[in-house]
Amino acid sequence: MSTPTVVLVHGAFADASSWSAVHAELHPDGLPIVAPPVPLRGVASDAAYLSSVLDAIDGPVVLVGHSYGGAVISLAGQRDQVVGLVYVAAYALDEGESLGEHQGRFPDSALAASLRTAPFPLPDGGEGVDVSVDPAAFPSVFAADVPLETTRFLAIAQRPLAAAAFEERVTGTPAWRTTPAWGVLPTADATINPEVHRFGFDRAGMTVVEVEGASHAVALSQPRAVADVVRAAVRAASAA
Repeated sequence: MSTPTVVLVHGAFADASSWSAVHAELHPDGLPIVAPPVPLRGVASDAAYLSSVLDAIDGPVVLVGHSYGGAVISLAGQRDQVVGLVYVAAYALDEGESLGEHQGRFPDSALAASLRTAPFPLPDGGEGVDVSVDPAAFPSVFAADVPLETTRFLAIAQRPLAAAAFEERVTGTPAWRTTPAWGVLPTADATINPEVHRFGFDRAGMTVVEVEGASHAVALSQPRAVADVVRAAVRAASAA
């Protein structure tokens, strides 16, 4: 098998630059890497966009999803081209399940009290609702182990998620049921209750790596740990 392309899929309240530190770790390995922008409008539409990115890549792919990006790769990864999945502080939804239902099994994280909403125009002339994190709370809730001078900017540069995405149900068999998967679990995640990760990862039978004391922004604060899991997924796929 040819060397897989690593596709880094960001989640809500972030953009592709959230993978910059992981890219810096992986770049010396010579791996082909793509970090596309995710529209953050809904699981199905975002997965369709990601699928269009995958259509332009020749050869096998390892998908790496952070946070909400986990739901997106579970859907977009339903194709033979995808040979490995890595969930980084991410949702691993099952068929028919929504983000709200999945995390509703467990106590709310600190994020719940720090969300704020704003309207945005829909293409049909209607009005949608965007969800973002209160910038004052963002550093402690999203990235407590990242330097404050960095998180202050991340807080004002965050990209919102359409509120409708929380209730949207995943369709079809999730990719983790048929594709080898790994999970990175930050134990001090204040954005998503770590038990949400643990439940999803264990249900999927993933190889799980816990990063002790890491925040939701583990890809920024502990990029080597995340990169090592991506490397493991690439090696496994290349050896298959």
